[in-house]
Order: sequence, then structure tokens, then C-alpha cells
Amino acid sequence: MSADLEVPEPLPGPPPAPLPAVTPERVLAGLSLAVPVVAMLWVASYTKADPEAGGVPFFYWYQLLWVPVSAVFTFAAYLLVNRDEKARKAARAGGKR
Repeated sequence: MSADLEVPEPLPGPPPAPLPAVTPERVLAGLSLAVPVVAMLWVASYTKADPEAGGVPFFYWYQLLWVPVSAVFTFAAYLLVNRDEKARKAARAGGKR
């Protein structure tokens, strides 16, 4: 019975290297998520009334301006992470034999 079992041959070459956890895309994604948070937590940069925009003090319109700007930074982070995930999948698929 033991003659019926075939032992698979080991794959030639070294095993594929592990993928790095930190990539430039992930670093940039983290930075793009941190920018709006730091901008809003740095209150001293926008605690003033002048200049006004349409009669609205700077304090208010500056914060409102960051709503769409934060969306742009978040979307950029999404694109970067998505790009990194696609590269990881391709590397994993290319590493298999």
C-alpha cells in the first residue's frame, strides 16, 4: 500500500520572500490621514476672526474648508492602500508555483 502513495517533489528554488509590512504606499496613506487630524488639532493656527469670507469669521470657514479637504485626503489614502493591496496580491500570485 505504501507503494501507491506518491510523495510530491519539493519545489525548486528558495521559498518566496515575505512581503514587507510597511510600504511607501502605506506610509503615504497614513500621512494623508494624519494631515487633517493634525490641522484640526492645531487650534492655535486658526483661532482668529480675520480674514472674513462672506461675513463669516476665519475660525468657522477654515474648519468648514477642511471638510472637503479631509475627504480628498481620505480618498487619496484609499487609493494608495488599494494600490498596495493589488501589488501584494500580484506578488503572492507570482510567488506561487
